[in-house]
Amino acid sequence: MAKVNPIQLQKHLKGVDYPASKEQLIQHAQKQGADDTAISVLNELPDQEYESPTDVSEAVGEIE
Repeated sequence: MAKVNPIQLQKHLKGVDYPASKEQLIQHAQKQGADDTAISVLNELPDQEYESPTDVSEAVGEIE
């Protein structure tokens, strides 16, 4: 799997209302112009609610 820059990923998720579902994160990132790599990483996340940007970063770190 391609690595995604965690800082860049968080830029794409800026403004998300937490808690957010995996699907909400993907939709928000797409609206923010996230590239295919970032979207594919978000698609790999467990299907759950994320309470904060830290939760997302930790989950991304576990799948890479």
